[in-house]
Amino acid sequence: MSNTPITTSDYQESIESYRQLIASTGEDLARPGLVDTPMRAAKAFAHLTQGYHQNLDEVVNEAVFPSTNRELVLVQNIEFYSLCEHHMLPFHGVAHIGYLPNGQVLGLSKFARIVDMFARRLQIQENLSEQVAQAIMDVTDCRGVAVIMDAAHMCMMMRGVNKQHSTTRSTAMLGEFVHDNQARNEFLNAVPKRQPAF
Repeated sequence: MSNTPITTSDYQESIESYRQLIASTGEDLARPGLVDTPMRAAKAFAHLTQGYHQNLDEVVNEAVFPSTNRELVLVQNIEFYSLCEHHMLPFHGVAHIGYLPNGQVLGLSKFARIVDMFARRLQIQENLSEQVAQAIMDVTDCRGVAVIMDAAHMCMMMRGVNKQHSTTRSTAMLGEFVHDNQARNEFLNAVPKRQPAF
């Protein structure tokens, strides 16, 4: 099952990797504050990457329901946390998802679960937006999906250029949102405006 916790024995390789990483800084692994850190870090990393052990069918759990509504449905401000695949530093933000139903709708909580499933992997924001959009298209067989993600990236804030107020917006459009300007503009106008920083 997707929510089955990983047993302690599964952590051994990660624990040893964290022990080596901490030791490489010159730190004393026997210091009281660090004795259990490799285990804690291994558990945290397993949680942050649990999306690799989930699949779309389990996450959706048949929560697709008949509906005659064909107008825009917008689920906004879905917070997410992910790890940059280039530096393994966090990025976090919010996702806004709009779709045009075609005879059926998806349970609202499933949008958040789909976002989390893909966010809890090593990612880049551009791909994350596309993966979420395609998953919703596949599950609902809707007429179109639009996804906007706004995020702050620690790889830009904690290292490198050290820009504390920069954010990144990525978009993904599928189906009618690609060629129907009215549908696209309705979605874009409904999405909350970007904030200067998180």
